[in-house]
Amino acid sequence: MWTIATRELRSLFLSPLAWSILGAVQVIFGWFFAILVYWFLRPEIQTSLANDPNAPGLTALVVSSLLDWIGIVLLLVSPLLTMRLISEERRNRTWPLLLSAPVSMTSIVLGKFFGLMGFFLIMLGMLMLMPLSLLFGGTLDFGQLASGLLGVILLLGTLTALGLYISTLTTHPTIAAITTFGAFLLLWMLDWGENVGDGQTGILSLAFWSITKHYQPLLKGLFSTADVAYYLLLIVLFLILSIRRLDAERLQ
Repeated sequence: MWTIATRELRSLFLSPLAWSILGAVQVIFGWFFAILVYWFLRPEIQTSLANDPNAPGLTALVVSSLLDWIGIVLLLVSPLLTMRLISEERRNRTWPLLLSAPVSMTSIVLGKFFGLMGFFLIMLGMLMLMPLSLLFGGTLDFGQLASGLLGVILLLGTLTALGLYISTLTTHPTIAAITTFGAFLLLWMLDWGENVGDGQTGILSLAFWSITKHYQPLLKGLFSTADVAYYLLLIVLFLILSIRRLDAERLQ
Protein backbone atom coordinates (compact mmCIF):
# COMPACT_ATOMS: atom_id res chain seq x y z
CA MET A 1 0.00 0.00 0.00
CA TRP A 2 2.72 2.47 0.96
CA THR A 3 4.69 1.57 -2.16
CA ILE A 4 1.69 2.46 -4.31
CA ALA A 5 1.13 5.64 -2.28
CA THR A 6 4.77 6.69 -2.75
CA ARG A 7 4.56 5.94 -6.47
CA GLU A 8 1.37 7.99 -6.76
CA LEU A 9 2.88 10.94 -4.90
CA ARG A 10 6.02 10.80 -7.03
CA SER A 11 4.01 10.70 -10.24
CA LEU A 12 2.07 13.77 -9.10
CA PHE A 13 5.25 15.80 -8.74
CA LEU A 14 6.32 14.62 -12.20
CA SER A 15 3.09 16.02 -13.63
CA PRO A 16 2.94 19.63 -14.92
CA LEU A 17 -0.73 19.76 -13.88
CA ALA A 18 0.08 19.16 -10.20
CA TRP A 19 2.84 21.80 -10.20
CA SER A 20 0.52 24.27 -11.95
CA ILE A 21 -2.20 23.69 -9.36
CA LEU A 22 0.29 23.98 -6.52
CA GLY A 23 1.66 27.28 -7.85
CA ALA A 24 -1.75 28.74 -8.66
CA VAL A 25 -3.14 27.88 -5.21
CA GLN A 26 -0.14 29.51 -3.49
CA VAL A 27 -0.52 32.72 -5.49
CA ILE A 28 -4.29 32.90 -5.01
CA PHE A 29 -4.20 32.37 -1.27
CA GLY A 30 -1.11 34.55 -0.83
CA TRP A 31 -3.06 37.43 -2.33
CA PHE A 32 -6.18 36.60 -0.33
CA PHE A 33 -4.16 36.34 2.90
CA ALA A 34 -2.59 39.75 2.25
CA ILE A 35 -6.05 41.27 1.74
CA LEU A 36 -7.33 39.74 5.01
CA VAL A 37 -4.35 41.06 6.99
CA TYR A 38 -4.69 44.52 5.40
CA TRP A 39 -8.40 44.58 6.26
CA PHE A 40 -7.70 43.49 9.85
CA LEU A 41 -5.10 46.25 10.35
CA ARG A 42 -7.33 49.07 9.13
CA PRO A 43 -7.75 51.73 11.88
CA GLU A 44 -11.55 51.58 11.86
CA ILE A 45 -11.50 47.81 12.29
CA GLN A 46 -8.99 48.01 15.13
CA THR A 47 -11.07 50.71 16.84
CA SER A 48 -14.22 48.64 16.52
CA LEU A 49 -12.50 45.57 17.96
CA ALA A 50 -10.98 47.55 20.83
CA ASN A 51 -14.43 48.84 21.86
CA ASP A 52 -16.01 45.38 21.81
CA PRO A 53 -15.17 43.23 24.88
CA ASN A 54 -16.35 40.10 23.03
CA ALA A 55 -14.60 40.90 19.76
CA PRO A 56 -13.19 37.95 17.78
CA GLY A 57 -9.44 37.64 17.65
CA LEU A 58 -6.86 37.42 14.90
CA THR A 59 -7.39 33.69 14.42
CA ALA A 60 -11.15 33.99 13.96
CA LEU A 61 -11.06 36.94 11.59
CA VAL A 62 -8.04 36.08 9.43
CA VAL A 63 -7.06 32.43 9.79
CA SER A 64 -10.58 30.96 9.86
CA SER A 65 -11.59 33.03 6.84
CA LEU A 66 -8.50 31.80 5.00
CA LEU A 67 -9.24 28.16 5.87
CA ASP A 68 -12.85 28.60 4.79
CA TRP A 69 -11.78 29.79 1.34
CA ILE A 70 -9.13 27.06 1.15
CA GLY A 71 -11.84 24.43 1.56
CA ILE A 72 -14.07 26.02 -1.10
CA VAL A 73 -11.31 26.50 -3.68
CA LEU A 74 -9.88 23.01 -3.18
CA LEU A 75 -13.41 21.65 -3.62
CA LEU A 76 -13.27 23.11 -7.13
CA VAL A 77 -9.64 22.14 -7.81
CA SER A 78 -9.51 18.57 -6.48
CA PRO A 79 -11.43 16.99 -9.44
CA LEU A 80 -8.46 17.88 -11.65
CA LEU A 81 -6.30 15.57 -9.51
CA THR A 82 -8.75 12.82 -8.57
CA MET A 83 -9.73 12.27 -12.22
CA ARG A 84 -6.39 10.62 -12.96
CA LEU A 85 -6.28 8.13 -10.09
CA ILE A 86 -7.79 5.12 -11.90
CA SER A 87 -9.06 6.38 -15.26
CA GLU A 88 -5.59 7.54 -16.31
CA GLU A 89 -4.19 4.09 -15.53
CA ARG A 90 -6.79 2.66 -17.89
CA ARG A 91 -6.09 5.24 -20.57
CA ASN A 92 -2.34 4.55 -20.40
CA ARG A 93 -3.05 0.78 -20.43
CA THR A 94 -1.10 0.25 -17.21
CA TRP A 95 -4.17 -0.85 -15.26
CA PRO A 96 -3.92 -4.57 -16.27
CA LEU A 97 -0.34 -4.58 -14.95
CA LEU A 98 -1.51 -3.18 -11.62
CA LEU A 99 -4.36 -5.71 -11.47
CA SER A 100 -1.95 -8.58 -12.09
CA ALA A 101 0.40 -7.45 -9.32
CA PRO A 102 0.43 -9.61 -6.15
CA VAL A 103 -1.37 -6.98 -4.06
CA SER A 104 -4.93 -6.79 -2.81
CA MET A 105 -7.43 -4.35 -4.26
CA THR A 106 -7.67 -2.75 -0.83
CA SER A 107 -3.95 -1.95 -0.96
CA ILE A 108 -4.31 -0.44 -4.44
CA VAL A 109 -7.26 1.77 -3.48
CA LEU A 110 -5.75 2.89 -0.16
CA GLY A 111 -2.39 3.49 -1.83
CA LYS A 112 -4.03 5.76 -4.41
CA PHE A 113 -6.00 7.53 -1.68
CA PHE A 114 -3.06 8.16 0.66
CA GLY A 115 -0.81 9.17 -2.24
CA LEU A 116 -3.13 12.01 -3.26
CA MET A 117 -3.82 12.93 0.37
CA GLY A 118 -0.06 13.25 0.83
CA PHE A 119 0.00 15.81 -1.96
CA PHE A 120 -2.88 17.73 -0.38
CA LEU A 121 -1.16 17.69 3.02
CA ILE A 122 2.02 19.10 1.47
CA MET A 123 -0.08 21.84 -0.13
CA LEU A 124 -1.81 22.59 3.19
CA GLY A 125 1.56 22.64 4.98
CA MET A 126 2.81 25.31 2.57
CA LEU A 127 -0.40 27.31 2.98
CA MET A 128 -0.15 27.13 6.78
CA LEU A 129 3.10 29.09 6.63
CA MET A 130 0.96 32.16 5.95
CA PRO A 131 -1.09 32.15 9.20
CA LEU A 132 1.97 31.04 11.19
CA SER A 133 3.79 34.15 9.94
CA LEU A 134 1.32 36.18 12.03
CA LEU A 135 3.19 35.01 15.14
CA PHE A 136 5.87 37.61 14.34
CA GLY A 137 3.38 40.39 15.15
CA GLY A 138 0.57 38.82 17.14
CA THR A 139 -0.80 35.74 18.85
CA LEU A 140 -2.88 32.87 17.53
CA ASP A 141 -5.44 30.55 19.06
CA PHE A 142 -3.73 27.24 18.29
CA GLY A 143 -6.78 25.26 19.41
CA GLN A 144 -8.99 26.97 16.86
CA LEU A 145 -6.24 26.73 14.23
CA ALA A 146 -5.88 22.97 14.81
CA SER A 147 -9.66 22.48 14.74
CA GLY A 148 -10.01 24.40 11.48
CA LEU A 149 -7.10 22.52 9.91
CA LEU A 150 -8.70 19.21 10.94
CA GLY A 151 -11.92 20.30 9.25
CA VAL A 152 -10.16 21.08 5.98
CA ILE A 153 -8.25 17.75 6.08
CA LEU A 154 -11.48 15.80 6.65
CA LEU A 155 -13.15 17.71 3.81
CA LEU A 156 -10.24 16.92 1.49
CA GLY A 157 -10.32 13.26 2.54
CA THR A 158 -14.01 13.05 1.63
CA LEU A 159 -13.45 14.79 -1.71
CA THR A 160 -10.54 12.46 -2.51
CA ALA A 161 -12.49 9.31 -1.64
CA LEU A 162 -15.51 10.42 -3.70
CA GLY A 163 -13.31 11.46 -6.63
CA LEU A 164 -11.48 8.12 -6.46
CA TYR A 165 -14.76 6.22 -6.64
CA ILE A 166 -15.97 8.22 -9.63
CA SER A 167 -12.61 7.64 -11.31
CA THR A 168 -13.23 3.87 -11.10
CA LEU A 169 -16.41 4.23 -13.17
CA THR A 170 -14.88 5.54 -16.41
CA THR A 171 -11.82 5.22 -18.63
CA HIS A 172 -11.76 8.91 -19.60
CA PRO A 173 -10.14 11.34 -17.11
CA THR A 174 -12.10 14.28 -18.55
CA ILE A 175 -15.43 12.56 -17.95
CA ALA A 176 -14.27 11.64 -14.43
CA ALA A 177 -13.32 15.27 -13.74
CA ILE A 178 -16.65 16.67 -14.99
CA THR A 179 -18.69 14.06 -13.10
CA THR A 180 -16.68 14.60 -9.92
CA PHE A 181 -17.08 18.37 -10.17
CA GLY A 182 -20.84 17.95 -10.62
CA ALA A 183 -21.05 15.66 -7.58
CA PHE A 184 -19.01 18.09 -5.46
CA LEU A 185 -21.17 21.01 -6.56
CA LEU A 186 -24.37 19.11 -5.73
CA LEU A 187 -23.10 18.19 -2.25
CA TRP A 188 -22.11 21.82 -1.72
CA MET A 189 -25.49 23.18 -2.88
CA LEU A 190 -27.40 20.91 -0.50
CA ASP A 191 -26.62 23.50 2.18
CA TRP A 192 -28.86 25.92 0.28
CA GLY A 193 -31.82 23.62 0.90
CA GLU A 194 -31.80 24.24 4.64
CA ASN A 195 -35.38 25.51 4.56
CA VAL A 196 -36.58 22.74 2.26
CA GLY A 197 -38.17 19.57 3.60
CA ASP A 198 -41.17 20.70 5.69
CA GLY A 199 -39.04 21.81 8.60
CA GLN A 200 -37.14 18.56 8.91
CA THR A 201 -34.00 18.65 11.05
CA GLY A 202 -31.06 16.35 11.60
CA ILE A 203 -30.29 13.67 9.04
CA LEU A 204 -33.74 14.13 7.47
CA SER A 205 -32.87 17.62 6.21
CA LEU A 206 -31.03 18.24 2.95
CA ALA A 207 -28.64 20.67 4.61
CA PHE A 208 -27.35 17.93 6.92
CA TRP A 209 -25.78 16.14 3.95
CA SER A 210 -23.97 19.21 2.64
CA ILE A 211 -20.26 18.48 2.37
CA THR A 212 -19.31 21.98 3.55
CA LYS A 213 -21.77 22.38 6.42
CA HIS A 214 -19.97 20.13 8.87
CA TYR A 215 -16.59 21.79 8.75
CA GLN A 216 -17.90 25.29 9.49
CA PRO A 217 -18.17 24.59 13.27
CA LEU A 218 -14.61 23.22 13.21
CA LEU A 219 -13.39 26.48 11.67
CA LYS A 220 -14.87 28.27 14.69
CA GLY A 221 -13.08 25.92 17.08
CA LEU A 222 -16.25 23.96 17.94
CA PHE A 223 -15.20 20.32 17.87
CA SER A 224 -18.08 17.90 17.44
CA THR A 225 -17.79 14.14 17.12
CA ALA A 226 -20.89 14.17 14.89
CA ASP A 227 -19.15 16.39 12.33
CA VAL A 228 -15.98 14.29 12.40
CA ALA A 229 -17.99 11.05 12.15
CA TYR A 230 -19.88 12.43 9.13
CA TYR A 231 -16.66 12.87 7.13
CA LEU A 232 -15.09 9.61 8.33
CA LEU A 233 -18.19 7.62 7.38
CA LEU A 234 -18.25 9.17 3.90
CA ILE A 235 -14.54 8.44 3.42
CA VAL A 236 -14.97 4.80 4.45
CA LEU A 237 -18.14 4.44 2.33
CA PHE A 238 -16.56 5.68 -0.92
CA LEU A 239 -13.36 3.70 -0.34
CA ILE A 240 -15.39 0.52 0.16
CA LEU A 241 -17.42 1.26 -2.98
CA SER A 242 -14.18 1.78 -4.92
CA ILE A 243 -12.75 -1.53 -3.68
CA ARG A 244 -15.92 -3.44 -4.55
CA ARG A 245 -16.13 -1.82 -8.00
CA LEU A 246 -12.53 -2.70 -8.87
CA ASP A 247 -12.81 -6.18 -7.32
CA ALA A 248 -15.72 -6.89 -9.63
CA GLU A 249 -13.63 -5.70 -12.58
CA ARG A 250 -10.70 -7.90 -11.56
CA LEU A 251 -12.96 -10.96 -11.30
CA GLN A 252 -14.31 -10.30 -14.79
